[in-house]
Amino acid sequence: MPTPLPPSRTDRDGSALIRVLSYNIRSLRDDEDALARVIRACEPDLVFAQEAPRFFRWRKHAARLAAKTDLVVLSGGATASGPLLLSSLRATVERTEDVLLPLTPGHHRRGFATAVVRFGGARVGVLSCHLSLDAEERYPQSGLLLDRLAAMDAPYTIAAGDLNEPPTGRSFRRIASGLQDCWTAAPWGGEHTFPHVGPDRRIDAVFASRGVEVLGCGVPSGLPGVTPEDLSAATDHLPVLAALKIPALKVPAPGARRSETPAI
Repeated sequence: MPTPLPPSRTDRDGSALIRVLSYNIRSLRDDEDALARVIRACEPDLVFAQEAPRFFRWRKHAARLAAKTDLVVLSGGATASGPLLLSSLRATVERTEDVLLPLTPGHHRRGFATAVVRFGGARVGVLSCHLSLDAEERYPQSGLLLDRLAAMDAPYTIAAGDLNEPPTGRSFRRIASGLQDCWTAAPWGGEHTFPHVGPDRRIDAVFASRGVEVLGCGVPSGLPGVTPEDLSAATDHLPVLAALKIPALKVPAPGARRSETPAI
């Protein structure tokens, strides 16, 4: 059993250690109570969910999951075509936005759930994604993901989700070329995320921008109050948990003045 990841905290310098969880929840079609036990045991500050309910009373279903896991809904769901963001009350929310991606005829509509949040003095843009099953559609979506993060006007960013391809795939490699693949940066726990029984591939991942310190990332095991049966019953994917340290924003000292170039 791996050493447990460190708990969340805010340091005296304003930097924040947060725990983030990426999880495909298969539209809550499985054992919702088992799913809630897994999420609670991971003690996440942010949950990047995929395949959230998108149809009848979808907001009620998302709110119920949030209540069962002591979290709140940030953004996403049907308005992002599946990706969903949940957070703990540690987060201060600056803004949220749901993004629908271009639709390819005959394919499922895809989207991003995004937000900019603060933990202590740390400010970070976050994005939950579920990329296409089709490789030709998936590759441009990976570029749109990087573009969206770059446009968020946040000093640090985190993206997580179901990429529908392993690290050798060109879409996965494209994202990893612009961000840290957290499993590669600091492997912890298990690697493979699908299927939930006898997993043999890593298609779910957490990525972080440069400057974010990755303390550990992988599929958790030995969670308190969670049995192997819970992980099998919750959904058809395994969760990916990461501990990340985000630096605080640097602010001018009180009374400091910006230097200005005199006009000529």
